[in-house]
Amino acid sequence: MTTSSPLIPSLFVSHGAPLFAVDAGETGPALKAWAHKLAANAPLRGVVVLSPHWMARELAVMTTPSPETWHDFGGFPPALYQLQYPAPGDAALSHEVIGLLEAASLPARADAARPLDHGAWVPLMHLLPEANVPVVQVALPLRWGPKEVYQLGAALASLRASGVLILGSGSMTHNLAEFFGGERAPAPYVIEFSRWIEAAITEGRLDDLFNYRVLAPHAARAHPTEDHFLPLFFALGAAGADAKPDYISREVMYSMLAMDAFAMKSTPA
Repeated sequence: MTTSSPLIPSLFVSHGAPLFAVDAGETGPALKAWAHKLAANAPLRGVVVLSPHWMARELAVMTTPSPETWHDFGGFPPALYQLQYPAPGDAALSHEVIGLLEAASLPARADAARPLDHGAWVPLMHLLPEANVPVVQVALPLRWGPKEVYQLGAALASLRASGVLILGSGSMTHNLAEFFGGERAPAPYVIEFSRWIEAAITEGRLDDLFNYRVLAPHAARAHPTEDHFLPLFFALGAAGADAKPDYISREVMYSMLAMDAFAMKSTPA
């Protein structure tokens, strides 16, 4: 592939609550429009996704040929449990991912039975509704922090030059204790935290981002646990230090779920 070939941006999306699959708000259509434009300019070979809903003791990579759609949630309307996202897997891409991780001293095991959890298939229903692009999911190792997840994304950055979308699926804010509070106006702390993160990414303040739990306003309230924030670092690592965010959505749903989505754009070296 020549240097003139399109370089696929890495992408961070907030997948919010499982209801996002049917309550798309403004973010769902925005993701669909972005992906349609991307595919028109740079056809996709596959998607490699990291979701907080696959956490494992060790690094692992899905090698499932036809991953099932896993409805890994409870207490939601019956319609959600009827949804299917029948995207194929891709053994060749899976083993390419494993090879790149091995080369970066990040050995990973193959998992031939892993289904797609809702952190993967819910945003992909909006991004790629035809479900015709192969999907490979990577596990989020327990006890990993921002720096380790950033390194994980960086290890896979070269895939972007061969038509692979690197997708971090998490949430810009994720305090589920406030989910059923009844409020609809965006909570001020949600806005303050989200815009601090946006500024830090735009200004390239990577060390500040690594230390966001100390430096960002309301970090502990925005993320009582950081599992849903860590996929952001997967997208940042895959993008490279020179990349800048191109925002797709800044919507806030249910008062406390910031649905920020952005592509990290850079140019080939």
